[in-house]
Amino acid sequence: MPTYERQSTIDAPLEDVWQFHSRIEGLEALTPDWMGLRVESMIGPDGDSDPAVLEAGTEISLSMRPFGIGPRQYVTSLITEREREDGVAYFRDEMIGGPFDHWLHTHTFFADGEETILRDRVEYELPYSGEPTIGRLVGAVTPFSQVGFEGMFRTRHRLTKARLE
Repeated sequence: MPTYERQSTIDAPLEDVWQFHSRIEGLEALTPDWMGLRVESMIGPDGDSDPAVLEAGTEISLSMRPFGIGPRQYVTSLITEREREDGVAYFRDEMIGGPFDHWLHTHTFFADGEETILRDRVEYELPYSGEPTIGRLVGAVTPFSQVGFEGMFRTRHRLTKARLE
C-alpha cells in the first residue's frame, strides 16, 4: 500500500504542538487555503456537537474544493486512536467516507528537549486500485498523488512552525 511521510522539527515544546494539533482550529489553520476546506460538522465520542479536543471516537465531516475547481469533495474522518505518554504523543484519523478507498493518517509528536519532532504518515489507496484493468491506470497516478501530498504537508509543517515558533 502506498504511503507518504513527512517529518519536521518544531522549535516549541511537545505540549504546545500536541495541544495545537488536538483541536479543529489547528486543522483549519494548517490546511492550505488552496484546499478550500470547510468543516461541515463534528461529533465527539459522547455525542457533543462541538468537542474541544479531537478525542478518539470524534467524527469530522469536511468538504474541500481544491483550487476552487469542480464540485466540493466531501470527506468523513474518524479519530480512531489518541495517546499521550511521557515524551511522545500521537493520534490517528481514518477516512470513513470520501474519495480514497483507504486513508489512515498518523500524526506523531516526539519531545526532543524544548523542540518537538512532528511526523505525519499517511497510508492510502486510490479509488479503483483493486480493479485489475483500472488498477494499472491508478497505479500510474500514484506518483502524482505523492506530489499533491508533498505540497499539502509541506505547507502544514511550515504553518505549524509559523504558529508555534
